[in-house]
Amino acid sequence: MIKHLLYLSAILLLGTLSLNAQNSVKHKDDFTKINTYLNNGISKGFSGAILVIKEGDLIINKGYGFAIKESKTLNNPNTIFDIGSNTKQFTSTAILKLEEQNKLKVTDSLSTYFKKLPADKQNITIHQLLTHSAGFTESIGRDFSEISQDEFFDQLFASELLSEPGEKYSYSNVGYSILGRIIELTSGQSYEAFLNEYLFVPAGMNQTGYLLPNWDTKQMAHGYNRNIIEMESTITRYQETGDVNWHLKGNGGINSTQNDMLLWYKALKKNIILKPESFKKLTTPYILSSKGTYSYGYGWAIENSKANTQIISHNGSNGTFSHSLIWYPEEDLYIVYATNANSAKVGGIADEVAKIILEENYFPEPIINNVYSFSMDYIKQNPTDKSNDLVVLLQENYADDLKNSSFLNSIGNLLLMLNENLDWALELFKLNVQRFTDDGNLWDSLGDGYRANNLKEDAIKSYQKAIELGYEDSQEKLTELIKK
Repeated sequence: MIKHLLYLSAILLLGTLSLNAQNSVKHKDDFTKINTYLNNGISKGFSGAILVIKEGDLIINKGYGFAIKESKTLNNPNTIFDIGSNTKQFTSTAILKLEEQNKLKVTDSLSTYFKKLPADKQNITIHQLLTHSAGFTESIGRDFSEISQDEFFDQLFASELLSEPGEKYSYSNVGYSILGRIIELTSGQSYEAFLNEYLFVPAGMNQTGYLLPNWDTKQMAHGYNRNIIEMESTITRYQETGDVNWHLKGNGGINSTQNDMLLWYKALKKNIILKPESFKKLTTPYILSSKGTYSYGYGWAIENSKANTQIISHNGSNGTFSHSLIWYPEEDLYIVYATNANSAKVGGIADEVAKIILEENYFPEPIINNVYSFSMDYIKQNPTDKSNDLVVLLQENYADDLKNSSFLNSIGNLLLMLNENLDWALELFKLNVQRFTDDGNLWDSLGDGYRANNLKEDAIKSYQKAIELGYEDSQEKLTELIKK
């Protein structure tokens, strides 16, 4: 059976390559627009991958920029990216698979699976967890904070609900962690093992998961937060601990490739994973989002296009990696976008690509460098006496960012964290307190800048000013510095 599935996977991928060749003429203009748009973005810090298939025709499936800068490894359709909250669609699909197996019902309450629950959580249903309407908070800790299973669920079930179950939409990662645990309790398998057996293997996906795949380590992308701070693949972190904790499991952190996500689309479309009635459940809009801009199904956001056709989409991000899926069922258009250098300037690329395909005369605005990367590049190339020139450039190109008192502060703190250009960090802190004189937090950062440059007396004065302005966190730093 496994050999047959692997063979099927190979055939599908070969078919993909064949389609790409056959349709190069038919979709030449679309390919050229997308490829030019993204290629031009590389010099502005863009790196990632895009896949677009329409009516069975693979328009583009290509990587851009570096997966790993140090080794000059390029992104490509087999590069492995963290897909973030797009993990949720796998969780919701697994729940519906278990319902098909008569092992649960989406109307089941939490008290069916968990004992000694507080009264306010006993009647929360699986449906409410799937639609983010159970009332749980978004999270109770950071992705990689150590926590045991018992501790996680004890804390979660003791937490206060934000609203009455079923009352309104409130996006909740922990709600999907509960679903992940229900998958384990009803199947008798680990969360990842169940997904692998009933979702990934039938679809032919062998580079999707947390720990189970035989990962192609040469294809594991590094992350570059705002194209500045480097991190290894999240898979490396899972392998170091030998597990994925419940802050992530079920709601985020799965890794995958463009080619695997193409196989996932084909498997869903052809009802290889779910029966048609289950797929309809998966993509039915149940509850309006808090902003009223879309409705939520089971692990998918559902909205209408300008043409009043359905759009099924979702995105996920850990701040460094970002991943978007957009599916127009009636137009039979499916887009997968991944980046390993996330910033506000590249977050909406999937939507821009959709417009290129659907709007004949649409040409997107060029990708521009994010403000953090722009500033760091300038700092590396110029002495501090050019700081006023930097402010002028920022005012011309990133005026909205400069209005925020936290921006220059963030750049200075990045330099301190990286332990480089410390003179520039101090200069930026000085500029910031000149612009926002009554902000104690900024005076605290100025103290950090003086201290990093071994200017003790100036640091003491800055911390004292921060305390005077009500920023009490400076007191401990001040006390420590005076003792030295």
